[in-house]
Amino acid sequence: MPYRHTIRGKTYDFDSLRDLLAKASPLRSGDQLAGIAAASQEQRVAARLALADLPLTEFLSSAIVPHESDEVTRLILDTHDRAAFAPISSFTVGQFRDWLLQPAVTTETLAALATGVTPEMAAAVSKLMQSQDLIAVAQKIRVITKFRTTIGLPGRLSTRLQPNHPTDDPAGIAASIVDGLSLGSGDAVIGINPAGDNPDTVATLLRLIDFVREKFSIPTQSCVLAHITTQLTALQQGAPVDLLFQSIGGTQATNASFGVNLALLDEAHQAAQSLHRGTLGDNIMYFETGQGSSLSAGAHHGCDQQTLEARAYAVARRFRPLLVNTVVGFIGPEYLYDGKQIIRAGLEDHFCGKLLGLPMGCDICYTNHAAADQDDMDTLLTLLGVAGVNYIMGIPGGDDVMLNYQTSSFHDALYLRSVLGLRPAPEFEHWLQQGSQRELSVQALLPDAKSSRQMD
Repeated sequence: MPYRHTIRGKTYDFDSLRDLLAKASPLRSGDQLAGIAAASQEQRVAARLALADLPLTEFLSSAIVPHESDEVTRLILDTHDRAAFAPISSFTVGQFRDWLLQPAVTTETLAALATGVTPEMAAAVSKLMQSQDLIAVAQKIRVITKFRTTIGLPGRLSTRLQPNHPTDDPAGIAASIVDGLSLGSGDAVIGINPAGDNPDTVATLLRLIDFVREKFSIPTQSCVLAHITTQLTALQQGAPVDLLFQSIGGTQATNASFGVNLALLDEAHQAAQSLHRGTLGDNIMYFETGQGSSLSAGAHHGCDQQTLEARAYAVARRFRPLLVNTVVGFIGPEYLYDGKQIIRAGLEDHFCGKLLGLPMGCDICYTNHAAADQDDMDTLLTLLGVAGVNYIMGIPGGDDVMLNYQTSSFHDALYLRSVLGLRPAPEFEHWLQQGSQRELSVQALLPDAKSSRQMD
């Protein structure tokens, strides 16, 4: 069916729900690259006004990616919780926005609603919201997960300690781990992006983190962010796997470009759960996403990148993950051109993920060829802190020397905790208060800093 709205005597027609959502999106360089962005601000306003009048039930009868050819669409529609949806089933998108902003809509109300909201509904309502609206609603939502630490509690901010090294050198990685732990980072996960994607590398790095964790009784969890099949091989060979990681997208074809599908993720989830390594809970998956991944893979089906990003959260939600984060500025200026677009995208992603019931973090980042700088990242960092983000990244100096991008540092987490009165996860905070991190040194972690064999 066509969708339309008239402004000052000019009627704007939108030929599909997919087109309407794309034209209603805030300006994105990725949508421009795909040729689906609004041609003018007036057309964008017309699309938003038409979207505001659209019943939420429309999203249950009109799929933006065909049901018969896309397993993500089937997951979204076939598992939709009609009972949870019932309180908002009579709303239009505009009425949904107004309802979300009401003081009477509480943390408990939003928790009960989560499985009744589809990603397309979340994306649609976000397109009608100002930044302050995205922050105000997200701040009310708490999604709490557990493995060895409890993440997402009110008044808490966790961090992923990201000790990457361009050659996976254990001594260099150990130095970054010492730095991060000494500055209070690492309660979400100690997670390494390996330079080499093979089971032996993954196993070596996992043993290094596990050695550190056990030697100093650190309440945290480990992850090596190789491809999930590589991690599974390491797991089957006896490596100490805590969390399993995978990048995911919002269409079946996007996930195929990553070399995964729902069946593989199911298999991995079951394998990791069978280890029973968590002491507080069994949330064992870690997912990363990013606006533009479907377009960069040629798998966007003419949909806007923000809506497809929200659809990736349906994939994540299936597996009750410990951690999800949008790597918001990592893909590059072809998709999010400048600081303004990155800031808006980060707030949208956080809002949509939380609304869908996910434990959202954010890699607050940019690449060196984007029209962005550290002031933009400080702004997004602060806004997400106010919005109640579960966790952020912690990297020495905020400069990832392996992935070659700029993100948040250990000191950024200290800043945010200080100005907003936030604290680490309670188990990790207790460990810090014992002063155990003062005993850390590279020599203590690697008796022979030139070899990792002592980690076996």
